[in-house]
Amino acid sequence: MDAAETVHENFLRRSAAGDFPAAARRTTLAEAGLTAAQLVEIFESQALSRQLDLVSRKLQARGEGFYTIGSSGHEGSAAVAAAFRLDDLAFLHYREAAFLLQRSKQLPGQTPIWDMLLSFVASAEDPISGGRHKVLGSKPLFVPPQTSTIASHLPKAVGAAYSVGLARRLGAAAELPGDAVVLCSFGDASANHSTSQGAFNSAAWTAYQGVPLPLVFVCHDNGLGISVKTPDGWIETVFRNRPGLTYFSCDGLNVLETYREARRVAAFTRKQRKPAFLHMSCVRLFGHAGPDHQESYLTKAEIARQEDNDPLLHSGRLLVEEAGLRCDQVRDIYLEIGARVTRAAEEAIARPKLATVEQVMASLLPPKRQAPQSNGPAPERRSEVFGSDAAILDNPQHMARLINWALTDLLLDHSEIVMAGEDIGKKGGVYGVTTKLQARFGPHRIVDSLLDEQAILGLAIGLAHNGVLPIVEIQFLAYLHNAEDQLRGEAATLSFFSNGQYTNPMVVRIAGLGYQKGFGGHFHNDNSIAVLRDIPGLVLACPSNGADAVAMLRECVRLAREEQRVAVFLEPIALYMTRDLHAEKDGGWTFPYAAPGEGPEIRLGDIGQHGDGADLAIVSYANGHYLSRQAAEILEQKHGLKVRVIDLRWLAPLNEAGLLDAVAPCRHVLIVDECQITGSQSKGLMALFAQRGRARQRVSRLAAADSFIPLGRAATATLPKRDDIVAAALQLTGKKAAAE
Repeated sequence: MDAAETVHENFLRRSAAGDFPAAARRTTLAEAGLTAAQLVEIFESQALSRQLDLVSRKLQARGEGFYTIGSSGHEGSAAVAAAFRLDDLAFLHYREAAFLLQRSKQLPGQTPIWDMLLSFVASAEDPISGGRHKVLGSKPLFVPPQTSTIASHLPKAVGAAYSVGLARRLGAAAELPGDAVVLCSFGDASANHSTSQGAFNSAAWTAYQGVPLPLVFVCHDNGLGISVKTPDGWIETVFRNRPGLTYFSCDGLNVLETYREARRVAAFTRKQRKPAFLHMSCVRLFGHAGPDHQESYLTKAEIARQEDNDPLLHSGRLLVEEAGLRCDQVRDIYLEIGARVTRAAEEAIARPKLATVEQVMASLLPPKRQAPQSNGPAPERRSEVFGSDAAILDNPQHMARLINWALTDLLLDHSEIVMAGEDIGKKGGVYGVTTKLQARFGPHRIVDSLLDEQAILGLAIGLAHNGVLPIVEIQFLAYLHNAEDQLRGEAATLSFFSNGQYTNPMVVRIAGLGYQKGFGGHFHNDNSIAVLRDIPGLVLACPSNGADAVAMLRECVRLAREEQRVAVFLEPIALYMTRDLHAEKDGGWTFPYAAPGEGPEIRLGDIGQHGDGADLAIVSYANGHYLSRQAAEILEQKHGLKVRVIDLRWLAPLNEAGLLDAVAPCRHVLIVDECQITGSQSKGLMALFAQRGRARQRVSRLAAADSFIPLGRAATATLPKRDDIVAAALQLTGKKAAAE
């Protein structure tokens, strides 16, 4: 008999005989604040969760089910759900089926058995993910879907909790009520993850300063991280006296105690607007998942102790002692629910599945929406906000100042925009790109964050859950790498795994790439963008000049507001203050500022082109485009080549058809890529031209070496330079001999 069957038979035998385990501590119905009928209702959610776990394993054995990480042993979370409101946003641990089932009882018309079974069998009719994953989630129940999370959902829970108070301070429309609480649950092993530690710290850091943060962390402590044991007392020792977090605990085997303590937590957090930590002890039954053989790392005695403490048996005792049920009635509730689940499972198996690429990818991009109303033109207000800058708006400027002005206009036009990031407020950013913005719009719209990139991106995701449009900054591209899962595993997957029901539109500004002089080394000169290029659905914008930066930043905001996209705006640091193109003081890389509604738009995928020569097309972006423009002048004036320089602008999604059209008249194509040979944009471009380019078109590339960037005079040694581009172009076109 397998572990699941053992637990099932134990419940049937012991409940029939009234052989219930003793309580660690006694709690009465009156002390808990529950009625007998409410206790029965909670037990029904627990039993339903258990029966769904049992049938999931049977479905897998038949090849009809695809997920067996269950909630058995964690069914006490049904009592937690009963203690909170329907509109308290909940980011759930994957063992929280009982929570979702209990919450569904707060909203008439829900069909939780059918819904979860459709998820088990990966049916296209699954109401939350459309068959893309077994997730716990529901739009009407305020439960965004999570996959097999290991703490990655905690930062966005902090952000969502922060957004509740922020919306009130801004007087903004929000999806969550002003007195809402945000819940976030996870396992004891996940509490050790750096992501969760960052979230605990950012929550406490925020609360310590008196900023409202109505967040409840719920730790399911079963003592195991798959096979690795959590040291006895570890969670309590670490969290009981943690500054900024108020600690509560409950015995998750006792639903009366759990409900009582969960109500205390809910009341505390809702009134005080401070974060709390609810430590719920529980057990894990059946092992980690279907293929997990816990006998390889637990003794028979340890497994038996877990099974003896089955929370359904503990609840059965409470039903008899507190609600007046007979033992056979407890058993009958369990069996009747099991029969319903079994019947429904046979029907769910027959429901349609995803079958095509188009069906799978249908929710990869979020649905378009009616964007919030813009503030519209207000010349007097605009002149007041721009202050002394208003007198120089017509003068050509470098990229950093143009981005600053674009951000100013965006904040003026769209009151739902909030910016956040390290040093962006009083300091105005490392390079002054956000200077004066906090003075213009205040600290609630220009938020100086703590030094934690996971917290910054989590804040963005959480804000977006509550109707705020975040524009957040990662100070340097190299700083993204320790937080990239917040983009890949959380932000970009939300629409996909919720069938487009949940979205987190946002813009992430990142200062990056190489060619800085006298500053940095590899931690500030980072030319690796592969991690961004391969995130499905992500928009990656990379301007090469200030005029394009203004138009592209506005397009990124439009994409977020109207199409609910996640957009990354990669700003080339070395070009922030660049003014000249060919000669000192020529001003060739400064541009006039186009106010909103003026100047050409640059829509997603629009490619830039300078020149219309047919001998050679140089394809590049950012610093590479700037250098290619310099090289093109030499190639034309000294070597007689007729050149066009193509600026990709948008690195993802790449406008392949537009690029092929742009270079079609040219006999030669040179790709110039400032990023590393391996994993760079140029690698994909080479494949594109090989597969779909003109048959007789010669294509070559020049890219950076596969190396980190050093400090000092050698900072550009590994990167393409103007003269390198000239040499590569001459070699490709056969002009090298003539030049020599």
